[in-house]
Amino acid sequence: MCGRFTLSQTAEAIYQTFHVNKIPDVEPQYNIAPTQMVAAVLYNPESKQREFQKLRWGLIPSWAKDLGMGAKLINARAETAAEKPAFRSAFKHRRCLVVADGFYEWQTKEGKKQPYYFHLQERKPFGFAGLWEQWRSPQGEEITSCTILTTKCNELLQPIHERMPVILQQQDYSLWLDPQVQTAEPLQQLLQPYPSEAMMAYPVSTVVNSPRHNSPDCIKPL
Repeated sequence: MCGRFTLSQTAEAIYQTFHVNKIPDVEPQYNIAPTQMVAAVLYNPESKQREFQKLRWGLIPSWAKDLGMGAKLINARAETAAEKPAFRSAFKHRRCLVVADGFYEWQTKEGKKQPYYFHLQERKPFGFAGLWEQWRSPQGEEITSCTILTTKCNELLQPIHERMPVILQQQDYSLWLDPQVQTAEPLQQLLQPYPSEAMMAYPVSTVVNSPRHNSPDCIKPL
């Protein structure tokens, strides 16, 4: 699964990577947790441009009775998302890129959990494969939320965790966001483990265990 990630890149770096319609307004985040607002890139079919938006992490299906369901749907398995009732409509019609530059996973050893930080070799921002949904509360409040797709782990993550978030290749962003593509087959081919040789990992302090901590100390190597 993916339960914590980071986004500490400059707005200019995000703009250059995702080619959004304008430079986004972002602040460094070193410990993004579920139910928080996250940066995402969506495609607007009217303007025919990519747009930068803030979404609530934890997908709330349109038919959910309350927003509490979102806390249980922070991730969706890439292998089954196109078929699951909570995700299949979004998989077909509402895909997005969740903007990040690293993520955490925990390794259990001798009853203790050691957090590790994973990032790309180039230290550049990237897009998790995401799905988004709009939900209206009984009181009329509208919330736009998202989930991050996960897949089997690559060799780098194998000693740490059996799953990893789907990091899309930059050349695949357009296909993933294309609203005209509504069949699962071409999209499933994108949802593969990111190459191990293009990533790095190292252990970090357990300070990251609490979402109250949001500083560069979270990604500082032990």
